[in-house]
Amino acid sequence: MTNSIREIRDADFLFVIGSNTSEAHPIIAMEMKRAVRRGATLIVADPRAIWLTTIADDHMQIKPGTDVWLLNAMAHVIINEDLTDKKFVAEHTEGFEAVRDAVQDYTPEEAEKMCGVSAELIRRTARSYATTRKAGIYYTLGITEHSHGTDNVYALANLVLLTGHLGGPSMGLNPLRGQNNVQGANDAGASPIYYPGYQRVDDTESQAKFEKLWKRDLSPDPGLNLNEMMKAAGDQIRAFFVMGEDILLSEPNVLALEERMNRVEFVVLQDIFPNETLRYADVVFPAGNFAEKEGVFVNSERRMQRVRKAVNPPGEARADWEILLELGRRASAKRNLDPSVWSHQTPAQIFREFSASAPNFAGITHERLDQPTPDGFSGLQWPCKDDQDPGTKYLHEGGVLRGKGLLTAVAYRPSMELPDKDYGLLLSTGRTLYHYNSATQTRRDEGLDAKQSEAFVQIHPRDARKRGIDEGDLVEVKTRRGVIEVAAHVSRQVRPGCIWMSLHFAEARANVLTNDVGDSVTGTAEYKVCAAEITKVNSIEFGHAGLFPGSYFHQSPRGAAADSEAGVLEEETQEN
Repeated sequence: MTNSIREIRDADFLFVIGSNTSEAHPIIAMEMKRAVRRGATLIVADPRAIWLTTIADDHMQIKPGTDVWLLNAMAHVIINEDLTDKKFVAEHTEGFEAVRDAVQDYTPEEAEKMCGVSAELIRRTARSYATTRKAGIYYTLGITEHSHGTDNVYALANLVLLTGHLGGPSMGLNPLRGQNNVQGANDAGASPIYYPGYQRVDDTESQAKFEKLWKRDLSPDPGLNLNEMMKAAGDQIRAFFVMGEDILLSEPNVLALEERMNRVEFVVLQDIFPNETLRYADVVFPAGNFAEKEGVFVNSERRMQRVRKAVNPPGEARADWEILLELGRRASAKRNLDPSVWSHQTPAQIFREFSASAPNFAGITHERLDQPTPDGFSGLQWPCKDDQDPGTKYLHEGGVLRGKGLLTAVAYRPSMELPDKDYGLLLSTGRTLYHYNSATQTRRDEGLDAKQSEAFVQIHPRDARKRGIDEGDLVEVKTRRGVIEVAAHVSRQVRPGCIWMSLHFAEARANVLTNDVGDSVTGTAEYKVCAAEITKVNSIEFGHAGLFPGSYFHQSPRGAAADSEAGVLEEETQEN
């Protein structure tokens, strides 16, 4: 995030796009609720009616995969109605002319045809965003999990740069990270193109620095990204070390991955509980969980915080750092390599090496993280350059960090797979409030399982009627990659022609269905859009009061009317 979580409560305009914040990031959603109660304008752009739409001023119920049309149309309005921050654009950006020319054909009227959001609402949202100083954009996987996800992010960045919403409080471009330490993993160099601290592997100075630190020759060539690794399994990649991840549940087109995993020669699994990937493991390292180890997590706002051991790991389980150090020592001895790179005795020593190697983290140590900060919060936000630096609440103050912000012209590209005569629906996937990602932990909790115990698919009443499907029916959901059986939840949360599933259930894996085509830049798979069809199997009684928790339908801003028979009759009239 360019800005801090606490700043959200003071924002005057919040544009939430591709983020079911109240279910996937409930703590951050509380700050959004505070802002709305204070009088802030909230606009939600999402194909589904989510909880946030019940308190939003407007819901832009966009057709999945058409974000570039919406965002370019907003840029069109901002430029053509002379709402740009001319001083900021002139002093702090480059590429304006290319973006200006690129968005001229993206009129709100044409965008309405393509993305299903009214031209009037597009204009109103663009004007309000451009003319409100404390205006922030918040997005997550609904923007990035597309074959053109990078284009979506560029289009959002264009809006920020065109309006000068950068370098101040309660504004900026704010991706909400999907897991508890995904920011920290990236900061630490868990990426095929970066060393720790976002130092590129193809930069000769960075390469030389880490060769000296790690006492190894290093390649300037980038490695494979996650999507590429999964497709190389069994061929280019013959062994896997899987740590804190359930790839046989979370990766797209998972049946094809299973076939490839059968050709993999050796798999190590390091985790705290058994999971689907365990079926392929040759060696299992039992790991300690967050409360059983020392270390540092980094959250979405770049805040590094200490994790302190509360209890010992059970049985033979060890903290991750202990497992990795011991493995490194033994591997080094086996290959006659210098073992001193694995000589650390404590997490504090490991973190000290990490922070010293990266200028953005150089001022952060365990000792500093143990001390209270002047603002009363724990932890420090990077960049933090030295031991006197208090950290950075928001980025780009006084100027864009790269020198000038790059405005990038993008053109709409359709999703790689759209509905047709054989697969007439569009499937999207996501998360729910009661479970967390692969649900390795949450489905072991009796209370959470009671709230949501079985997989389901949301289908609009119009599409359900065409297929003879009633609430609670057992249905087959089918794509070109596989078939699963789940319960049908007939709901107006989804658009006509669209269906939605969560990814949490091992017995009905949504990722049997999803498309593993990747974004051309990041490799991120297109989890959010693929062609699907639903067929009724039979009628069943699930008997779980919590099967479809959190169901709601929002018809109008702030105080929606209840769903009614009139709405159903209107749909039937239109259909006929």
